[in-house]
Amino acid sequence: MNRAPLDRRNRLLILLTAVLLLTTVAVGATLHAADRAGEKDRARSGGPAVRSGKVTLDAPGRGVFRNMAWGPHRDEIASVAADDPSGPRTASGVRCLRFHAAGGTGVCLQAVRGGLRDRYRAVVLDAHLRELRRYDLAGIPTRARVSPDGHTVAWTVFVSGDSYAGTAFSTRTSVLDVRTGELDRDLEAYALFLDDRPHKAADINVWGVTFADDTHFYATVATGGTTHLVRGDRESRTLRALHENVECPSLSPDGTRIAYKKRVQGASSDAPWRLYVLDLRTLRESPTAERRNIDDQAVWRDAETLVYSLPGDYGSDLWTVPADGSGAPRVTMAAALAPAFTGRS
Repeated sequence: MNRAPLDRRNRLLILLTAVLLLTTVAVGATLHAADRAGEKDRARSGGPAVRSGKVTLDAPGRGVFRNMAWGPHRDEIASVAADDPSGPRTASGVRCLRFHAAGGTGVCLQAVRGGLRDRYRAVVLDAHLRELRRYDLAGIPTRARVSPDGHTVAWTVFVSGDSYAGTAFSTRTSVLDVRTGELDRDLEAYALFLDDRPHKAADINVWGVTFADDTHFYATVATGGTTHLVRGDRESRTLRALHENVECPSLSPDGTRIAYKKRVQGASSDAPWRLYVLDLRTLRESPTAERRNIDDQAVWRDAETLVYSLPGDYGSDLWTVPADGSGAPRVTMAAALAPAFTGRS
């Protein structure tokens, strides 16, 4: 008996069935993903109240931040009364992945959708959220800061990798003079000094700028498997190490303390950081009352209070904790990220 035609017919039927099954699964996954994406465009019952309106970066007594609440204003820069952070929000229409503001200047790191993959850019904004300058970015946005008087901005992107938890990542940090347009595209070009000796290596990464003034700043430098707090000088183009095991520093309003995330022994390699504060005069460090993993660059709401993000129902919530180690962490704003407040941080 000749079974060859039947065998070929069965194999063809099996192949067509498999193709149809895979196609059905792929279509179902695509529709499910589209539905989930669309769900985030619909306001969720019980979420924060958000409405369109005018947002400025120089209004006293306001906090500005990336709104994470589901609905048509998700990812927009919004504002709320600083003394009523759970109150109604005003959304600006300007969308950012990362954001910071000070001195009437804002920096907004945005995704540009389209093509085979997303592109990213940094947009410098005036006090009324009007674009002043824009720059293409070489990677995924991760940190942004503005100097106290608004004359200088900085941003960090992941050029490769997407997490600080491991060692397989590369960053690029840029600093821009808003007034002149002078751009230091990569702070790795600055001369690095460890223990007052010049240090050159292929594995140097710089990220997490926090400004003292237009010329001086602090940042993280990683090299040789160790992270360092460095003081940077834009005029001399130098980075000088001050202390080890410091990441994502944030300078206090009086310039005497730095809040930062520190790797602690015994913690998971995926969640290694705790929130600490360093006295710059004595280099004595102390933990805050926040004992959970903090993967953020904290902000000083005032001279005594730190604000930082933790995962929440909408992606991120903002929490506060006293900087002196007392008290307990508290939720200050649900569905929010990347805050900035009147004054410097």
